[in-house]
Amino acid sequence: MSDTVRTRFAPSPTGFMHIGNLRTGLYAYLFARHNGGKFILRIEDTDRERTVQGAVEMVYRTLKAAGIDYDEGPDRDGGVGPYIQSERADIYKKYAEELVERGGAYYCFCTKERLESISGENGTHTYDRKCRNIPLDEAKARVAAGEPYVIRQKVPDGVVSSYRDMVFGEISVSSEDIEDGVLLKSDGMPTYNFANVVDDHLMGITHVLRGAEYLSSTPKYNLIYDAFGWERPHYMHLPAIMKDATRKLSKRYGDANFEDFLAKGYLPQAVVNYVALLGWCPKSGDEKMTMDEMIAQFTPDGVSVSNSIFDEQKMKWLNGEYLKAMTEDEFYAVSLPYIEKGVAGGGFDKREIARLMQTRVDVLGDIPEKIAFLGDFGEYDLAMYEHKKMKVDLDVAKKAVKVSIDALEGLNDWNEEGIRAAISSAAEAAEMKGGQVMFSMRVALTGQPSTPGGAIEMAVVLGKEESMRRLRFSQELLDRN
Repeated sequence: MSDTVRTRFAPSPTGFMHIGNLRTGLYAYLFARHNGGKFILRIEDTDRERTVQGAVEMVYRTLKAAGIDYDEGPDRDGGVGPYIQSERADIYKKYAEELVERGGAYYCFCTKERLESISGENGTHTYDRKCRNIPLDEAKARVAAGEPYVIRQKVPDGVVSSYRDMVFGEISVSSEDIEDGVLLKSDGMPTYNFANVVDDHLMGITHVLRGAEYLSSTPKYNLIYDAFGWERPHYMHLPAIMKDATRKLSKRYGDANFEDFLAKGYLPQAVVNYVALLGWCPKSGDEKMTMDEMIAQFTPDGVSVSNSIFDEQKMKWLNGEYLKAMTEDEFYAVSLPYIEKGVAGGGFDKREIARLMQTRVDVLGDIPEKIAFLGDFGEYDLAMYEHKKMKVDLDVAKKAVKVSIDALEGLNDWNEEGIRAAISSAAEAAEMKGGQVMFSMRVALTGQPSTPGGAIEMAVVLGKEESMRRLRFSQELLDRN
């Protein structure tokens, strides 16, 4: 086996990128980079019936957005391609036939109807090895005559296939519990069981990372390695990611789609960071980490054997930490599309909106709803002015709004300092509390009792012309009641 660590990510193009798939690819990437190795992308598309158009492109988009860079793949030849399984059919056929010659496989001519008629325990259809002992010359003659066939693995009798997993420790399965499974289907395409072994060997994969559901299947794959005389790779099986205490996250039911999270306004680096923590605990105990920090800390002994529960609220919190850590310019750049969606048109100060939002949202997708009031202003419920603690009622509100208009009408320095000074001075002159004027002014500007920012910040965002228009509108509304 090569001294250079080589890991692979081998997604099937059967739909969106599920969080569990992304984590497998991420861990394989982190492990390779931590050990100065190579990370390979391979597309496992032998299941043609389930292949979804556009899914391969989605894999490329996801890896790019996630910051996971591969060294070899369909578009980066490392000399062991093709890296798309459907383009490797001749390779699988060659090695399946070689395995037959070596005694590790055999031709099977059983029809679909016969296979369905075989009932084992609990109604399972475990193959009864009918074709296992057909003489090889006879089998080859039947193949040459055009008889349909598959190639099955010839599992040796009376052996225990064992290996040591880097996470789960020693795993052993008796050959009595391993079926003579199909390696090459009648259409000439390999099953996953065979293709992944051949590809991992030919591509020099030293460490295989995959879900714990393959723990009990790996002894079967190891028997194929042994039959060829190939060196087995090292294995790291990963615990499941659960939707709750009893249900796994399921790609089939649309759970946890990476691109959906991006569409909601999550940052890709925050999603990747959170996914890394689903089953792995760095020695530092850090939660918020850059990719380089994760690479530096990733080791198998930090991977848990216990399942993890996907908690979107925790991911939302972590995303908020990423947003708060951005510079104002960085946040403005990522938030601008959401701000424009929330306040289509209008002469609002979008930079000021971004400044207000940066510490008040955990997900960018929440911005449009939080600022919708800026773009849609009309008659509103005057009960919003009632505030017992501040001793504000409609009479107080009428006076406060008039004080605001008088204070701001001739103001030239339309900024927080200028507005605050003008309102404070006017409130004092009118013998009103500053809080009463500010609260009433905020309702008058927004039609809302609470906003992401106080009255002064709302006035800056709206600009002088729009602020004065809204204050006068609210004064008329109050005067009519």
